[in-house]
Amino acid sequence: MAEIRGNKVSFDTDHLVLTAGATSANETLMFCLAEKGDAILLPTPYYPGFDRDLKWRTGVEIVSIQCSSSNGFQITESALEAAYQEAQRKNLRVKGVLVTNPSNPLGTTMSRNELDLLVNFVTDKEIHLISDEIYSGTVFSSPAFVSIMEVLKDRKLENTQVWERVHVVYSLSKDLGLPGFRVGAIYSNDPIVVAAATKMSSFGLVSSQTQYLLSAMLSDKKFTKEYISKNHKRLQKRQNKLVSGLEKAGISCLESNAGLFCWVDMRHLLSSNTFEAEMELWKRIVYDVKLNISPGSSCHCTEPGWFRVCFANMSEDTLKLAMQRLKSFVSSITIDNQTHQDLKNMRKKNRTKWVFRLSFQSFHDREQGER
Repeated sequence: MAEIRGNKVSFDTDHLVLTAGATSANETLMFCLAEKGDAILLPTPYYPGFDRDLKWRTGVEIVSIQCSSSNGFQITESALEAAYQEAQRKNLRVKGVLVTNPSNPLGTTMSRNELDLLVNFVTDKEIHLISDEIYSGTVFSSPAFVSIMEVLKDRKLENTQVWERVHVVYSLSKDLGLPGFRVGAIYSNDPIVVAAATKMSSFGLVSSQTQYLLSAMLSDKKFTKEYISKNHKRLQKRQNKLVSGLEKAGISCLESNAGLFCWVDMRHLLSSNTFEAEMELWKRIVYDVKLNISPGSSCHCTEPGWFRVCFANMSEDTLKLAMQRLKSFVSSITIDNQTHQDLKNMRKKNRTKWVFRLSFQSFHDREQGER
C-alpha cells in the first residue's frame, strides 16, 4: 500500500484487517459504522455494485451526491450539503461519505481540493469518510494519485477526532490483476473499528495458501516495481488507443488518468435527452454492434448519454475491431438522422407551400366575393 502511494505515507499493520476482497471490506465497514436505516453519501456516478455491497445485508441506505459534467463530475460543497439535507428530509441519520479514488466509473483521480473539502465536511458533520482506493495503482498519467491518508498527515490531523473517522479500503484485484484471489483490506486508525472488523473477517477469510503465495510475490521488490511500472505504460497505451478510436468515430471521453475504463460521452447519439433514449441506444450497441458497455444510468449518473467503456480486458486486435464496429454504427446513425432531418425539412417546406397556397386562395376568394 505504501509503495503504490510513492511511500508518501506509511501504514501500521496493527491497523490493517484482511478481507475476502474489497466487496467484503466495504460491507464490513457498513456493519461497523452504521445501523439499519442509516445513510451513507455517495457521489454520482458510482460503481453499481455498491447498491449490493453496502445495502443488501446491512439495511443501510445510499443517498446520492449529485455531480455533473459541467465540472467533470467533481464533488462540490453545495452538492455535499444538498445530499446531507436530502437524507435529513428522509429522516435518515447520515453516518458517512464513501468515495472511490480513483473513480470507478470515471477513471479520474480526486483533486486535493476535493479531498480537503471532504475532510472539512466530515469534520463539521462529525461523520465518517471511507476512501475506496482499489484503483490507486492504475494511475498512468498526471495528476498523481493522492491518498486521503496523505491529506490527513499533511494537515497534521493525527491527534484530532477526524483521524479515527477516516478509513481506507484496498485490494490487489486491480493493481495486480488478481480479482479471483479475493484479497482486500481495511485500514483504520480507530481501534474499535479494527477490533470489530477483525472479528467479522472470520466470515470472509483469505486462505492461508493465498496469503503464503502473495507474501512471497510481494516480498520481491524488484518484481513489484517493474510490474507496476510496466502496467502503467500498458494502461496508458491502451487508453490512448481507445480514446483515439472513439475520436475517429466522433465520440469524446471525459479526460481520465487512471482505471481500466473511460467515461464516454454519447449524448449526441441519443434520440432524445432521456434515460429511455439512453437504454434504447445501449440495447442497439449490445445487440446490434455486439459491444458490451455499461449505460450511465446503471451508475446512477444524473445525465443521460454517458457510458462506461472498459479497455483493459481485451487484446489490441479486439479493441481495434470494437472501434471499427462502433465507427460504422455511428456513421449509420448519422446517415439515418440526416435522412430523417431531410424528410422533416421536405415536409416542412411542402407544408409551408400548402399553407401559402391555401392562404392565397382564401384571399383571392374574398376579393372575388367583395367585387
